[in-house]
This record gives sequence, C-alpha cells and structure tokens, in this order.
Amino acid sequence: MPVNRRTALRGGAVAAASVALAAAAHPALASDTVAAGSAPAVPASKVAATDPLKAIVVGYRELQTGINRPSAERTAALKNLGRVAKSYNDTMTVTGGPLWTDLPLGPGSDYTTSMYARLRAIAVDWGTPGGTLSGDPQVLDRIKKALELIYASQYNPQVGEIGNWYTYEIGVPYYVLHTLVTVADELTADELARYVSPIKRFVGNPNVRANSPSTVETGANRADKALISIVSGALVGDTAWVKTGIDALTDVAGGGAASLVAKLDKAGSDGFHVDGSFIQHDTIPYPGHYGIVLLTALSGAIHVTEGTEYALPEELKQKIYALVPDTFAPFVYAGALMEPVRGRMLSRQGETGHDIGHQLTVATLVLARAATGAAKAELSGLAAKWISEGTYAPFLEIPDPERFAPGPDLVATPGIEFAQEMLATHVRPTPITATHRIFGQQDRMLHVTEGWSSSLAVGSTRISRYESINGMNQHGWYVGDGVVYLFLPNAKGHYSDAYWPTVDPMLLPGATTKTGPTGALQSTPMSTKAHVGGVRWDARHGAYAMDFVSLDGTLTAKKSWFFTPAGVVCLGAGITDTSGQQVRTTIENRNLGENGRGTLLADARLVSSALGRVTSLRNPHWLHLDGAAGNVAGYVLLDKADVTALREDRTGAWRDIDTGANTKGTTDPYTRRYQKLVIEHGVKPTDAKYAYAVLPAASVVSTVASVLAWRVRANTAAVQAIRLWDNTLLANFYRADTVDEVTVSGPASVALGRSGSGWQLAVSDPTQSQDSVRVTVRRQSVEVPLKGTFGATQVVHLPR
Repeated sequence: MPVNRRTALRGGAVAAASVALAAAAHPALASDTVAAGSAPAVPASKVAATDPLKAIVVGYRELQTGINRPSAERTAALKNLGRVAKSYNDTMTVTGGPLWTDLPLGPGSDYTTSMYARLRAIAVDWGTPGGTLSGDPQVLDRIKKALELIYASQYNPQVGEIGNWYTYEIGVPYYVLHTLVTVADELTADELARYVSPIKRFVGNPNVRANSPSTVETGANRADKALISIVSGALVGDTAWVKTGIDALTDVAGGGAASLVAKLDKAGSDGFHVDGSFIQHDTIPYPGHYGIVLLTALSGAIHVTEGTEYALPEELKQKIYALVPDTFAPFVYAGALMEPVRGRMLSRQGETGHDIGHQLTVATLVLARAATGAAKAELSGLAAKWISEGTYAPFLEIPDPERFAPGPDLVATPGIEFAQEMLATHVRPTPITATHRIFGQQDRMLHVTEGWSSSLAVGSTRISRYESINGMNQHGWYVGDGVVYLFLPNAKGHYSDAYWPTVDPMLLPGATTKTGPTGALQSTPMSTKAHVGGVRWDARHGAYAMDFVSLDGTLTAKKSWFFTPAGVVCLGAGITDTSGQQVRTTIENRNLGENGRGTLLADARLVSSALGRVTSLRNPHWLHLDGAAGNVAGYVLLDKADVTALREDRTGAWRDIDTGANTKGTTDPYTRRYQKLVIEHGVKPTDAKYAYAVLPAASVVSTVASVLAWRVRANTAAVQAIRLWDNTLLANFYRADTVDEVTVSGPASVALGRSGSGWQLAVSDPTQSQDSVRVTVRRQSVEVPLKGTFGATQVVHLPR
C-alpha cells in the first residue's frame, strides 16, 4: 500500500513512540516505565529535571502512543488501528526475502518508505496500552527481525541516495524513530546505535542536504530534520546532536538566515512572510501542507523539550504560537484546508483537505498544551472550532483508519486524547468572523462570511500556476489559472469527496480555457504576467485582478473578481485567442456527489437533468442550483451571454492524478455527478467578455432579487469596476485610465467610499513593481507610495 508524505494522521510528523533510551546511555530507563498494554509511561514532565534526554524520549512517546486517557473514541480508534496493524503483522514474513510480497527489497527501492511505515504501524500498536498487539512477545520478536532485515537491505550507512533524497533524509528516518523508540527497551545499546547510524549519516547535520552540502535546508525540510536530530540524539545519548537539532530551528549555524520563524518581506522565497504567507519550493503557496509539516515539527520540538534544559526560549515559543492564527487558520473551512494553498498535494488520495486539517488540529492541540495565558486560549479556541465544524470528517469519530486513504497513515490516539483533554475544559470555539484578506507575497486571497467562504488560485511572474513533481498533480494544467473555490456550509466534503480524480480538469470554475491538447505538464510553470493582486476595502469587501495569459501564450484575458457578503462578481474582458480552439469560461462545475440529484432553474424554467444532455440557454438572466450534498447557489448573468448546461457522471481513479512511488493512489474507480455551467466564447475570439455573479448558498428568491442589484461600471481590457449598494467603488485598473470619478496614473486596484464622516481611498499595486501611483478623485490628486509594499493595501483618508 502507498504512503504519503505525512507521517501519521492525527500524529503528524511529531508522532513517535518511546519507552527507553539506549541502555548504555540511560540504563535505568526501563525501571521507570511499565510494560506496554498496562499503564502509561511516566510523563515527560516527571523526569525532565533528573534526566533531560530521557524526558525528550518520553515526551516523544506521548506524541505517538498518547497519554492513555480513556474514552469510547480512543477505544474505537485503537480497535481500528489494531485491525490494520494486525493485518500487516499477519502478512509480514521475517524469515528472509521481502517482508511483504507487494513491497520488493533492493537498493533504492521505491517501497522502502512503505516498508517502514507498515512496521511502524505494528510497533505503535504493540507499544500502545490497550492495543490489539500490545505487549505480545511474539510480535516484538517479529519487529526486531524486521528491523534487522530492512536495515541490512534497505537503509544503512552504506546505501547511496537513489531517487528522491527525501526518502533517505526525512521520510524513512521518521518511521525508523517511531519504531525504534517504541521497542528501545528491548534492544541492546549496540542494536540501537546500529539502527540509528543511517540517520546519523543522512541527518547528522540538519542544516544542509546530505547529498548536496551546499544546499541549505529551509522551511518544512529544516524543521523535520531538526526534530529528527533532537529525538535521535536523545535516543542514543548524543547531546551534541540534540543541541545541533535545536540550533537548527533558528539556524544558529547560518546566522539566522534560514531561521524557521524569520518573517520574510518579499514575494516568493521559502518560509513565513510578514503578511502571513508561507512559501515552499520558492514559488508555491503551501500553508496547506509544508507549512503544517513545519508547524507539526515545531510543536513536537516544544513538547519534547519542555521542562528540560533544552527547552525552547519563551520568545521563540510565542512566535511559533502566533503562526497558527496568522498563516494557517485563515485557510481552514469546516476543519479542512482550502485547495489553493495545498499545491500538488490536492492529488493525494491520502491527503484530502480534511486529512491535512486533522494534522493542523493535532499540531495546534500540542502547542496549546505548552502555551499559557492568551496564547493557550487562542490556540484552544481554534482547535475547538475546527473540531466542532468538521462534521464531514469528524475528528473524534473514526470508523475506519483508512477512511480517505488505503494506508498506512493510520489513526493514532494522541490527537483524540489531547482533543478530549482540551474539550473537557469547556473551551469556547473561536467564532466565525467576516474576513477579507490578501496575501500579496504568495498571490493568494480569501473571503470569509458567516455563511460561506471563497478563495482564488492564480499564477504570476512570482508564483507558479501549479506544481507537478514526483508523479503528482497529473491533471493540474489549469488549477492556477484563476480558479474560484467556493466553500458552502452544507457541502463541507465537496473537494474531499473524490473531486480531483473525477472533475473535468479542463473546466474548473472561474477559469477561461481552450479545448484541445493541454501540452506537457511542467514542474512549476510561471506566468509571464506580473499583474495579479487586489485591494481590501473592509472585512466584507474587496477586489482582485489577474492579467491572464495561457501557458502557450495564445490566450489572453483580463479577469476580475469582486467579493461581497452576498457573492462574487466575476468580470472578464479582452478575451483573445489565436489557437483556433474553442474558448470558454466556466461559471460552475459542482460536485453533486455519487448519484447526486438536484434542480437547476434558468429564469424560473426547469433545465434538463438528464445525464449527458447538453442544454443551450440563450441569454438567461439568472440560474439557480439546488443540488445534492448541500450544493446550493445562485448565478446572475450581468451581460448577455449564452450558457451551456450539462449534468454528467464522471469516473476516475486517484492513480490517474498521482503515480508517485510512495504516494500513488489506488486504481479503484470513483464516479461522481457534476453540474456544469459554461459560457462559450467561440473560436479565435477577439476582445470577448463575460460578466456574472456567483451567489453561494442563495435561495431562488434572493437570486431573483439580486438580478438588478449589481452595477457594473466598466468591463474593458483597461479597467473593470463595480458599484456596491452604498456607492462604494471597487475597480481594477490594468493601465492608466478613468472610471466614474476615479483616475489612476498606472496599474492599480482601487476602492473608494465613505468612511465615517469623510472619504477613504484604498490602493494596491498588483504588479508589485511601481514606486507609487497617482490617484485623482474629483480633481483631487494624491500620490500613493507603493514601493516595497508587495501588493498590500494602502489606505488614504481624503479631505472632505
């Protein structure tokens, strides 16, 4: 079975089991613990003062096997974990040859990570009180034999890195530690040193890449290696290695240049940014994966060192705590991470938005246990919110540890126990607050209302259109071409329910695309256009613009989105193509679920729901979808356009979009029903346009009532603008131009309206290249400084 990059659902990268140190370093550890399957090990806090290295190991065990806090949910989780662990144990052969027949041995094997992952599942269940295999001496003997077999053939100091470096330097080391620490009390000091030795070779210096010492580690990779070093050093009594791992968190060796908590103030580049952005691989927004991997490692480092002489400084911990509300929480909806910040991971069967959302929740719970005061209250409130809202994939109810994936990222008990421990204090979940926020340094935005949320995925000269590496995201051609993601209150599983293997990747909502060949996927392709960004007016309103050009350069368009409490106004202009292919803009392509039903109305007339039947709607004023699985929305056409409607079933497999060696999905077919709404622009359009509004969760009545509510003031290749009900103007200028009472000297996103007793002007530079822009309002001019603002909104109060 494949394994994805996450180390363990609900345990994250911090998850590891631990009962002992090496006998040579800490021979008394066994006397301080108890046999697996009976009572929990001595808490780390009880041993920190007398033996800090031992405390690190005991703390790491807590993150793997939990705190033995009884509950019905824990019992159910253990039962399901045991079912899978027992299956792995029953099918494992330790007399020679491969451990499992479907995972062949051999240097550079693509299956090494999966071997260690399965062994880890067995070991964790063996070491967890109440586990199916808990304390079984025969199982222990098989674990020890398997350790030696894999060491000898797969992972030892003599093997070379073949294939993905990550396997040798992060992926396998984590699983080795999980297994070793669980059974350490049953191994000799020599055996422990032997099995840790390849980790020492590949992660002895967490600051650099072992196979390329000139490559300085950054972001999630540095965090993972730091935690691996801390725990490995503690396991074998190597204090210098522990210290090296801790120093790596803030890059002591490099003078802080690659510090994990440093805030960059520029577009792109790995790490956290001052505006809340998080980038990995230089050009990919990754709060929805690598950022959480990093946070998980940081939470583990805090947890295992707390109360010891190696404890992280309070100032550093406070910076880590602050990352959760600033960078991660904004992109969580109903316990799941939003698609535009998940990069290539959206193609992983075992890592839906809900899966990675669970890992964020675990990391936040771990941090909350160490925090005090206001930080503890904030972190606990966020975790409680995600748990209470995550009804599609309940955090505490786990009927199947392979719910989303074929394994082996199994259920672990710590997340459940920490959550129940927190919930028992009657923490008040953080309420939903209206938010409009623009992250200019990663070219992402989000719009949150009390009822629904939305986000965009775009590409520019700074941020890639998509990422497709290691066999992943095989249908990712257009995911960054102006896709509008809607998150609805009664359709919380929309993107987790086999969406990516079944959706038509050529027609993603909001994107303007062509028919015909897509061209070969690239790793991280950029756009040739810098103009991508927007302006925030207030918590409920904002504008965003994209100067779009297709990857092959034949299709261009100016695209704008205007966000309000009621919906999103979408404008397109200057749509021109020379390829000779059909050009179209997708209004909607909604996943109605398996055999989903629903009613589609167009101007009060019922549209055919017959599967495969194409219906051409001539100049409709409005449409309304009352679909299955909570997919309810209205659509208002703000300019004349013919709309094509199609209800269809689509079948695909996760393997179609992820063929990675250790991540590939299954070949099992999934069929989901979709409702498409598409505007056709024809062949070789010149200056074509569109204008429509999407009204998430709107009723038929409110959809009809809004037909005349939207005032489009401009929709040209030079400027796109709308007026709000209170006369506020939202405008995106692609060059110097005028709309109504506002004139600009160059590209800008502008909002103008009343604020208190006067007028307020909000301005940003989506190109992120201008020193300033001059804005004239009713013959009053103001020069707005923009240099070094990286797309952030600048607010100017105008004289009366």
